[in-house]
Amino acid sequence: MTAPDVDDRPRFVVHLTLRAADLAGAHLLARALARSLAFLPELVLGETTVTVDGAPDVHHQVFCDRLLGHGWRCLLRPDHDGDCSRRFLRPVT
Repeated sequence: MTAPDVDDRPRFVVHLTLRAADLAGAHLLARALARSLAFLPELVLGETTVTVDGAPDVHHQVFCDRLLGHGWRCLLRPDHDGDCSRRFLRPVT
């Protein structure tokens, strides 16, 4: 679910190629990269996706990205249980 973009600046996509054992590992790395850059206002965190090399048209969402109040978006995994959240949940240890 994508909300209309209120910013009229042009949008660009930066592609970074990485190696991972599987799609889940690629998701983990993408989430870590996106979270570490979350302080940048230019980053559209909720639209972070992963594609498999050789299948560039199949995008796998990294964040839930449901629209919350005040233009915020959910930052949990796409298949999370429970309510959406603007905060990253810490893993249970």
